[in-house]
Parts: sequence; structure tokens; C-alpha cells
Amino acid sequence: MRRFWQIFSQAVTISLAVLFVVNTLRPDLLPGTAGFLRTDVVTVREATLPGPGIKNASFADAAQRAMPAVVNIFTAKEVKRQRHPYMDDPVFRYFFGGEEAQTQRVPNLGSGVIVSTKGYVITNNHVIDGATEIDVALPDGRKARAQIVGKDPDTDLAVLKLDLPNLPTIAFGNSGALRVGDVVLAIGNPFAVGQTVTAGIVSALGRHPRLNVYEDLIQTDAAINPGNSGGALVDAAGNLVGINTAIFTQSGGNQGIGFAIPAATARDVLQQIVEKGSVTRGWVGIGVQDLTPELARSLSLGTVRGALVTDVIGGAPADKAGLQPGDVLLSVNDQAIDGQATALRIISTLKPGDPATLKLQRGKNEIALKVPVAPRPKPRS
Repeated sequence: MRRFWQIFSQAVTISLAVLFVVNTLRPDLLPGTAGFLRTDVVTVREATLPGPGIKNASFADAAQRAMPAVVNIFTAKEVKRQRHPYMDDPVFRYFFGGEEAQTQRVPNLGSGVIVSTKGYVITNNHVIDGATEIDVALPDGRKARAQIVGKDPDTDLAVLKLDLPNLPTIAFGNSGALRVGDVVLAIGNPFAVGQTVTAGIVSALGRHPRLNVYEDLIQTDAAINPGNSGGALVDAAGNLVGINTAIFTQSGGNQGIGFAIPAATARDVLQQIVEKGSVTRGWVGIGVQDLTPELARSLSLGTVRGALVTDVIGGAPADKAGLQPGDVLLSVNDQAIDGQATALRIISTLKPGDPATLKLQRGKNEIALKVPVAPRPKPRS
């Protein structure tokens, strides 16, 4: 009996050893219970290409479509060196010596957008203002000296001309169709590090930060920094919807609030400068200001919409049509007015020679006056 148990014990030991070896080397050959034989199979989910109806989150195609037409602009201008005021007195210099006022070359940088195969480039006026030299560098490595075709300081836009063949261009998008939350890309040359693309959304529309005379700016949180001025703001398809122009900052760098001039404004300025050499705007001869609740109460107005007419220039179209200080401008050709900036912008877009219908509130009554539009007088130099 003892011999039997020895043989049985050895057989069990050998069987367990065989099972252990086989289970370790080829667990898939043996069925068994979980936890004793390793028969479970680990599966993973392989990544697949986006199928129909699945959008790729990358904006690489939009960037690649727009980037070739966004250029770096390098300018230089001559400015007088600061010196002691006594040095400006020729008598003082005669007795005590000293040099005539000297100038120094001050560089600046910005960006621009090629919008025509004929070489027209849109940028900001403040990028090239006062420059004696304007050099443009393309992403393909070419460089050229640019000439100023025209400037429009009131919108901070300028048009340059390049004499180069086979220029890439950007397509104009519909800036009027932008909505808050739309994805946009900013392309430019921040801090002269080289062409850079940043992404964000349209944060707000119709901003009036009082940077220019006429503005209806797009606000975005796409990173914009010094050097981005004059560069492109494009939509998710790579179409031009704005010209980056300014940032709100307390540090000198991006803080998530940037502004761009709508492409519709840039296109109008471009066409007028190329065709006529300058920009002509409508004018009726009134001064307006925002209508605050306090002003509305003091004037016994039942509304705070519109813009308060503060001045009517004698002999101007508005004066001849019967406008008076104290009137509240509600609309121009059925376009609602919500403040000073809107009134100035809408009136400026009117075509000189055409009549405009101005809807006003005078006291408790609403009236409509036909006003002939005149060209805006050039500022006195």
C-alpha cells in the first residue's frame, strides 16, 4: 500500500510539472479555468483613418493654403537723436561747440498679405509709417524692396507693391459671415522669430477700442504679438477674414485679446487705393457721441439707442437738410446706429453724390431726413 502511494505521488508531481511547462510556453493550447491556466487574450483597438462624417481636428490644410502669401516686412526710418535742448540754439553751439542734430536709423518689423498676383500687399499703416526703406521677405526665400502704393491712416491700412513674378496669393473670405466661436488662425512674424501660426476663436465682433477713426474690429484669442501686425487672420478653410492690427496687453505680449480689421474693410481700401490712389469716404457734416443712460435721462429721451448729434457744421449737407444738435441718430439707410463708432463707420461707407436717409429722434418724435452725401474733406495739414 505504501508503494502505491509513492507511485501515485510521483505521477501527480510529474503531471503538474508538465502542465506548468506547457501552460507557460503555449497557454493557448490548453483549455482551463481562469486563474489556473493563462488562456485569456489581450486585444487592443487600432487607430483608424477618419471615415465619412468624421472631421479631422487638424487645420494644417488651412495653414498651408494661406502661409505662402503671408510675408515678413522689415522697415527702417531716420529719426533725430535726442540731445540737450541747448544744442538746438546756434548761438550756444557757436560759443560752446557742439554738433548739428544727428539722425539714427530705427528698424521696425511687421507682416503683410499678398492679395494679388500683380504684387499688391496689404499691411498696417503703422508698420510702414515714416519708413524710408521697406523690405519684404517671402516664405519661399525671395526678398524684394517694396514701394508704397497708398495709405489709409483712418483704418490703419496700407497697400504696398512688389515687383516679383509668380507670387502666391490668398483668397478673400466673407468676414461679414463670421460668428463668435468660429475657429480662426493668425499668421505672421511675432518678435521676428519667423513665420508662425496660432489658433483661436472669434471672441467678439464689432469692437471699437478707439484705435482708429473708423473701426469695426474682430476680437480673437489667437495669439498675436509684436510683429504680427499686418498679418493674416484666416478662417478654418484658409481664407482671409481679417488683418491683424493690435493687441490689448499690460505686459507687451499676448494676453488673449487681439484685434483684426475685417477683410471686407481691407478689400474696399485696397480697391480704392489701387484704382484712385486714395480712399474717398462719405460725409454729411455732423459730430456725434455715444448716448449714455445719463444723457438720455437729461434729454428726457425714452431710449438709449442711437448716437447723440452734438454738432452740425454750418453749410454741410446735414445742416442744409435740417439736422440739429440734440437730435438722436437712430439709423442710416435702415442700418441701426448703436453709438459713435457705428455712426462714423456707416456714414463713411456711403457713396458721395448719393442721398442717404437718416432716421432721427427729436424730442419725443421720430423723423426721417434725406441728406445728400458729400466727400469727406481732407484734413488740414
